[in-house]
Amino acid sequence: MTIKDKIRELADKYAATLHSQITQRKEEMKGDDTSYYLIYRVLGISYEEGQLIDEYQNTGRFLYKYAGSFLEEAAILCFTEIYPKGNKTKIPNTLGQKPKTFEIDFLNGTDAIEIKWRDATTDGDHITKEHTRVKAITKAGLKPIRVMFYYPQRTQAIRIQETLETLYNGVEGEYHAGDNAWEFVKMYTNVDLKQILEEIANERTESNNG
Repeated sequence: MTIKDKIRELADKYAATLHSQITQRKEEMKGDDTSYYLIYRVLGISYEEGQLIDEYQNTGRFLYKYAGSFLEEAAILCFTEIYPKGNKTKIPNTLGQKPKTFEIDFLNGTDAIEIKWRDATTDGDHITKEHTRVKAITKAGLKPIRVMFYYPQRTQAIRIQETLETLYNGVEGEYHAGDNAWEFVKMYTNVDLKQILEEIANERTESNNG
């Protein structure tokens, strides 16, 4: 099976689960108490608009969750294709009590690769946690490498990512975000993940339109 076939198969699995969850949630919402729509209406949101907003908010959570998990797993497939001995692993937190361990998405030799589809956090504590994580990885004799495919768009979230980039560079690690993340995967694995995803997306768009 080619890497594209593996990613397509993974996409099929995630798509089926996603649509099942969305259908189930919509059914559950039909029995919801909507008395709080009174407040929506006070704020100028019609009953129909309120329904749509609630529906998209509920189903959107599933989409965001599964989109992220799919892309991260697809990226790991690319790494595993070329480096079959690499794997997900945990290292002890040698710098503090919590958490007890830090997870590495893909450890290949001394390359400790963390994969994120995007990171829109605006929580300042996130920097502290990531700082401890990176230090623990470095202390274990590993090289921290962060791969994030989609850069956040809000100012505060962007500032946090800029701080994280400085952190990684400060310990001679690597930080790849946006276009650089796709290029890193392509360079590291010789698999053009973005191209594969675009081809699969186009196939499905044409199929749906047909």
